Amino acid sequence: MSKSQVLVIDDEADIRALIQEILSDEGYGVTVAANAAEARRARAQAKHDLILLDIWMPDTDGITLLREWSDSGDLTCPVVIMSGHGTVDTAVEATRLGAFDFVEKPLSLAKLLRTVEAALESADKPPAGARRMLPSLLAPVGRSARMQALREKVQQYAAHDESVLLSGEPGCGRGAFARYLHALSRRADEPLISVTAASLTESNAEEQLLGRQAAGKIHAGAFERAGRGTLIIDELADLTEAAQKIVSAVLEDRAFRRVDGGELVKLEARVVATIGADYDAKIDDGSLRRDLVAHLGALSLSIPPLRDYAEDVPELLAYYVDKLVDAEGLSFRRFSVAAQNRLRNYPWPDNVRELKNLVRRLLLSGSESDISLQEVEAEISSGAPTDEPLVKQDLLSLPLREAREQFERAYLQQQLVLCDGKVGQLAKRVGMERTHLYRKLRSLGVDFKSVTAEE
Repeated sequence: MSKSQVLVIDDEADIRALIQEILSDEGYGVTVAANAAEARRARAQAKHDLILLDIWMPDTDGITLLREWSDSGDLTCPVVIMSGHGTVDTAVEATRLGAFDFVEKPLSLAKLLRTVEAALESADKPPAGARRMLPSLLAPVGRSARMQALREKVQQYAAHDESVLLSGEPGCGRGAFARYLHALSRRADEPLISVTAASLTESNAEEQLLGRQAAGKIHAGAFERAGRGTLIIDELADLTEAAQKIVSAVLEDRAFRRVDGGELVKLEARVVATIGADYDAKIDDGSLRRDLVAHLGALSLSIPPLRDYAEDVPELLAYYVDKLVDAEGLSFRRFSVAAQNRLRNYPWPDNVRELKNLVRRLLLSGSESDISLQEVEAEISSGAPTDEPLVKQDLLSLPLREAREQFERAYLQQQLVLCDGKVGQLAKRVGMERTHLYRKLRSLGVDFKSVTAEE
């Protein structure tokens, strides 16, 4: 039996040479091409059983080349896309054009070989659709132990059908994890519907969620539009009391009736909700139904703030540079080592969302190829508001005296809470003489007058 022929198309000579060496050692016949023109010539001269295609090339990008072959009916073998970072739009377009899978750079040689084997085995089978590529493209970025553990947990949850509650600070990527969960699940080829809780008012919640049946016509609501797929309720705590009651009832009964409709409609979708990290307080104050959270929290996952896995900041910076260059046509720039180190020590009060917005501003505002420490400092010089919790304050942007005062103020305020407002206990806890402590509290503007009666 003749060996399979693989065409490798990549503008980076080192990658071409590496793939050629690895695949040749595995017994494949390998042809390499540095650009689209060489790829066209190689395909005209010989038949190939598989194409490994880079997206970013100087003359013609990989998606355009794939479209050219697809439109002309010349796509006669599986194609595996290679890229440093892809986007969902890229995956959908590549899949529509006939691509088999997506491999991220830097290449994992073990994964590359598995993908090559699977692609060659699929040659006589119908395409698997977008489901194959989307999970790898939707996977939240980060190589830290924290992020790896989170991805593994999502992979475990994806195998089940229970509702999932994703909690965390605003901007931390809860929505990204929800989409990743859907892409990994058996529902990946079914609809993914997202509803913003704040858009559901007292007057429209019932129809938006349950749909309406009038004059023999059915206007499907969110639960019905999700079908056998996934319904994401974004910012659960923003639901009105009426909307909370509706959602809780549907989850309890696993069925619902459309407005003005008599037919009982079975709930087949999986419901995933995002919520703030402080949702317990909202349950305690009565603004969030405990039974609703219980229904949705059959499986729960806490998404950490970016400051808790700061070692992933350089990778996230590179990811969003590539993504924004691709999606918005911005000029490519790279972060200097000094700029990356500074941002690893920035508290990111608005988390990953803030990082993405910072990258966009820096790509738009600069002309040099490298993003300098000075540019970064200029963008974040205002720092976080001083009324933010200490962990969200950018103390590195402040002079030593101001940074020390902010730390001492936050430290003593929190310790005072732990001491139930008793200054005497506070003095013992922090190891300060009481008179000196009073002077320190006054100088820092910490209000302790309401708690001095115990003295």
